[in-house]
Amino acid sequence: MRAMADMAKSEFKTIDEYIATFPAGVQAILEKIRRTVREIVPEATESISYQMPTFKLRGRGLLSFGAWKSHIGMYPVPSGAEAFNRELAPYVKGKGTIQFQLSDPIPYDLVKKIVALRVEDVSKKKQETYGHRK
Repeated sequence: MRAMADMAKSEFKTIDEYIATFPAGVQAILEKIRRTVREIVPEATESISYQMPTFKLRGRGLLSFGAWKSHIGMYPVPSGAEAFNRELAPYVKGKGTIQFQLSDPIPYDLVKKIVALRVEDVSKKKQETYGHRK
């Protein structure tokens, strides 16, 4: 799999370009994450930010994800209820970082919850922004 230094040299323009650089098994995981996001929020736009696949909702960052040597990373971490925080705890590896180990099955149901909460977070921030302009 690519090293971080190799990634820095790449200038991806699309999520397809990014995904194509990985082995078939990792490509399948990345595509399934992409489809999962699309299923929850079909109106999201795709882009590349910090050389990672990124989804935006109404111009705001919704979620970025990327493949690393031993894990899939998702950024940013949504805020959520205590029950959700407990479910997410094994995967949180730092502020705003979730890591799903490639050696374990990817919890796609949890990915769906993460995306849904990020949609709520982005929508709340949009409403707060509008509220401050009144």
